[in-house]
Amino acid sequence: MIKDRKYMQDITDYLKKNLKKGYTKDSLRWALINQGYPRLEVEKALKAVDIRLAEEAPILKTKPEIQHEIIEPKELSTKKSFWKKLFS
Repeated sequence: MIKDRKYMQDITDYLKKNLKKGYTKDSLRWALINQGYPRLEVEKALKAVDIRLAEEAPILKTKPEIQHEIIEPKELSTKKSFWKKLFS
């Protein structure tokens, strides 16, 4: 039983570390399955990692301020087309 717990802990640590590096869940899932890990164990580990990362996520107590600025369009300069330059 302790071996099974260590086994799942190793998979979840691997997933957590690589998710923080920026890898997608899907790419990590298939990497582990292609290495011979059982699909069911990988799915359990992904769910455990989701729960663990959700617990570690900071809770925002204040709403972010959204700032906006209206930008006036610039006047477009009129240029002669290539053909008008050529034949004028």
